[in-house]
Amino acid sequence: MTASLHESLTLRGVTMRNRIGVSPMCEYSSVDGFATDWHLVHLGSRAVGGAGLVLTEATAVTADGRISPADLGIYRDEHVDMLARITRFISDQGAVPGIQLAHAGRKASTDAPWRGGAPLAPAQQGWSPIMAPSAVAFSERSLVPEALDAAGLVAVVDAFRTAATRALDAGFRIVELHAAHGYLLHEFLSPLSNQRTDAYGGSFDNRVRLLLEVTTAVRHVWPDSLPLLVRLSGTDWVPGGWDVDQSIALARLLIPLGVDLIDCSSGGIVPGAKIPVGPGYQVGIAERIKREAGMATAAVGLITDAQQADAIVRSGQADMVLLAREMLRDPYWPLHAAKVLGVHVTWPVQYQRAVN
Repeated sequence: MTASLHESLTLRGVTMRNRIGVSPMCEYSSVDGFATDWHLVHLGSRAVGGAGLVLTEATAVTADGRISPADLGIYRDEHVDMLARITRFISDQGAVPGIQLAHAGRKASTDAPWRGGAPLAPAQQGWSPIMAPSAVAFSERSLVPEALDAAGLVAVVDAFRTAATRALDAGFRIVELHAAHGYLLHEFLSPLSNQRTDAYGGSFDNRVRLLLEVTTAVRHVWPDSLPLLVRLSGTDWVPGGWDVDQSIALARLLIPLGVDLIDCSSGGIVPGAKIPVGPGYQVGIAERIKREAGMATAAVGLITDAQQADAIVRSGQADMVLLAREMLRDPYWPLHAAKVLGVHVTWPVQYQRAVN
């Protein structure tokens, strides 16, 4: 029997009050990785608005793993205090605080998108080198990365492990590993960006090796009672690239390592991919992984109205939905969706006199 959008979802020892999550959205509002009042209000308002899960933006596990100098980070112990303030507020509003741990790989050291997103040299607050599986740039205008050596691979795994420990100290209840959108872990998965000839390149088993090592390291320090998620680009939308069949095979490998849910996105590995964008265009990826791998999934991508989201969950295509742009337009979308669907939910007591 399938659930509905506003029914609770339990993963391990964590119960979300509904099946609506705030998808990670980069805010480019940090200095040296520190969360600010912007993050408190941005994330906190979505918790007030009724989301079951509130995920941070891609949070860098190393300073040189940031997309931009303004990215959120968790690569210093000093980052924990402000993050803890945010998780306390989210929890106090009845939502579950989650963090997406990330390394930008060859997409690192760029400017904020509203300033054009161009590559930044060290003199422009960028850094060098940037790291990737292979010395292949993302695009013609991108910086050329250095291929990670053996010591660098070990350092990446250790950085994710240490970041997970800090996330626990900060009060997060869910960790998501970012292996999508053309960032480092995805770069290892895709043959389009991974041209290595060692144990981390070539075959499927070799290309997934780093993600499996990171997952194992994080699960070792992340308590058994807390869920671990992985965001995948289910397909590169490019012939010869990563695809849904490989995502299903990877999901089957992640289950025994302690992963509880795949957050199913797509694309991002190369510019110019022809993506059939439309309402719910990635839901089929979530449905296939859920059905064929036996893994819980979250659907993302142009999910905008209540009936659409409820139908995705009720039909069993995914176990939950994650919303990004729609949550920016309406931080109270879960509460408004409940009204549309005829579901009784309680608004925050501070607002009840105005909405009841």
